[in-house]
Amino acid sequence: MAATTSFSSSLSLITKPNNSSYTNQPLPLFPKPFLKPPHLSLLPSPLSSPPPSLIHGVSSYFSSPSPSEDNSHTPFDYHNDEDDEKPREECGVVGIYGDPEASRLCYLALHALQHRGQEGAGIVTVSPEKVLQTITGVGLVSEVFNESKLDQLPGEFAIGHVRYSTAGASMLKNVQPFVAGYRFGSIGVAHNGNLVNYKTLRAMLEENGSIFNTSSDTEVVLHLIAISKARPFFMRIIDACEKLQGAYSMVFVTEDKLVAVRDPYGFRPLVMGRRSNGAVVFASETCALDLIEATYEREVYPGEVLVVDKDGVKSQCLMPKFEPKQCIFEHIYFSLPNSIVFGRSVYESRHVFGEILATESPVECDVVIAVPDSGVVAALGYAAKSGVPFQQGLIRSHYVGRTFIEPSQKIRDFGVKLKLSPVRGVLEGKRVVVVDDSIVRGTTSSKIVRLLREAGAKEVHMRIASPPIVASCYYGVDTPSSEELISNRLSVEEINEFIGSDSLAFLSFDTLKKHLGKDSKSFCYACFTGDYPVKPTEVKVKRGGGDFIDDGLVGSFENIEAGWVR
Repeated sequence: MAATTSFSSSLSLITKPNNSSYTNQPLPLFPKPFLKPPHLSLLPSPLSSPPPSLIHGVSSYFSSPSPSEDNSHTPFDYHNDEDDEKPREECGVVGIYGDPEASRLCYLALHALQHRGQEGAGIVTVSPEKVLQTITGVGLVSEVFNESKLDQLPGEFAIGHVRYSTAGASMLKNVQPFVAGYRFGSIGVAHNGNLVNYKTLRAMLEENGSIFNTSSDTEVVLHLIAISKARPFFMRIIDACEKLQGAYSMVFVTEDKLVAVRDPYGFRPLVMGRRSNGAVVFASETCALDLIEATYEREVYPGEVLVVDKDGVKSQCLMPKFEPKQCIFEHIYFSLPNSIVFGRSVYESRHVFGEILATESPVECDVVIAVPDSGVVAALGYAAKSGVPFQQGLIRSHYVGRTFIEPSQKIRDFGVKLKLSPVRGVLEGKRVVVVDDSIVRGTTSSKIVRLLREAGAKEVHMRIASPPIVASCYYGVDTPSSEELISNRLSVEEINEFIGSDSLAFLSFDTLKKHLGKDSKSFCYACFTGDYPVKPTEVKVKRGGGDFIDDGLVGSFENIEAGWVR
């Protein structure tokens, strides 16, 4: 059996108890309590569709009187950082086979996928001696890796991972790829997605004596492969995946193979490309292929297992195919505009979404601006269709980290002001259309509206390039529990009043599906409808801190194990 060598770029917390007595970690300067939603014990079932009264009017818009002076003390204002207001994708994965600089190419590809996760990164390579070697660390790719660390990762094939966690606390032991030794050798895995039956599987495995080192659902996959009696290796992967429910786009590495697999519904993206030297590359998005000069060949099909070794690339069927249910939010928010996802240009999708908004929800205005960066392409589409000039009315700072010291004299909307600066020359005295990709809790939108008015905007009209989000995602996207979603609790008119805009309009759900045409049935719209392709068996409840709630500050260690409850 091959040995497994591990190098860590930061101190592992794997042996620390789950309490607040950590001595090797900085304590938060300004910990903020999480306000538990009222009536938590009376949560609605996530399986039930939201009431029709909360879904009606997705394409309508309403006018409201001037906003109140301060909306900050409302039931929805749980958090202060605008990153809380966006769904967060769990991670990005990379796999490379047949290149002598596999680790460096993997490192570059992870840079291109950094937008999919900023909490941790890792790379596993197979050395010429057939030893799996891994380096993982907490932080950005550039913080985890340097020249000397990449020198410790020789070999011609590798897998990599960038992480934003939705299952498992934010600590080093949960940073992927995971590597394990078992009776047939060593195996490494990097996973994008979320398993809805993770707790059930883990309980079954523990009942039979399995010991877990992490709180990540990905570790379950390794255990299932280890106990499988199927031969050869790819059959053990198929055997394991047949027990999984939910979303998974995964890359595996063994001493002589690279394997890519995608769940039968194809929730999360995974593409295959090839470099000029013949090296095979897998990645979550095509933007990673572009950076390392790999030519895009095709998607990994839903339900497909691709095995790459010295004999070439072989395709295997994972299980009977279902109708694909690809995540529509990849085109609305997650993916970079220069990527091709699910066979469609992300840039073109967002541009059309903006055009639809301008057609269905026009308003007299002087300037169109975007909430950067994810609203920019839709705003360009809105401006082009409406004939109103697009300008940069909000400038985003790209140098604000997760932790920032707030002055003792409290500044209103501090977190938003750190990241977004209004341009008074663009806004003063103008009727402004603001295009954003989504509204989750509504608190950040209200702060942006207030910011624009303080900069002199005469009118502020919000246009949202997605339908209202009324339900949680269980397939690898970090969204709040349903009762925290403002569109699940208020009508469009009430949201407009809450955020203080002069008018508000969302992208019409029906028009979105019409635009997708014959492909519309192949997308998952659960966050807009509450109709889940794979029924979740575990209820998602935000309990504060840790990896589930990013409030822009360092969370307290008492809350580090936020997560899934039965």
